Amino acid sequence: MATDNQGVLPLGSEHDIVASRQHVRGLCQALKFSLVDQTKMVTATSELSRNTLIHGHGGRMHWILREQNGWRGLELVFEDEGPGIADLKLALSDGWTSGSGMGLGLPGSKRLVNELDIQPAPGRGARVGIVKWK
Repeated sequence: MATDNQGVLPLGSEHDIVASRQHVRGLCQALKFSLVDQTKMVTATSELSRNTLIHGHGGRMHWILREQNGWRGLELVFEDEGPGIADLKLALSDGWTSGSGMGLGLPGSKRLVNELDIQPAPGRGARVGIVKWK
């Protein structure tokens, strides 16, 4: 269900990752983010969508347009029902990976946005939220 300022996209395939990136680029353009900030959000979306698909066995991305204290922003929440994140401190360490990746997903995404919130829920899935403000 989507309204003008929020919605949900599935993350169950490689095609969904591409669709999430395209959708976030459009939202960033509508918010008049700079090209640099658009690229940061699309990159974080790509990393977190891929984590949701690969490590969480699929899930969804919620998007919400925010306004707060004169700032406009984009919040993205990635949710899955996979195994969760067993060791959050380790998962946020550059270079550590639980699979065959480069270990840049979570720590790299953290550097690209203004806010990052992770609820690891081992054994019950994970929830990763990011916000970029303009």
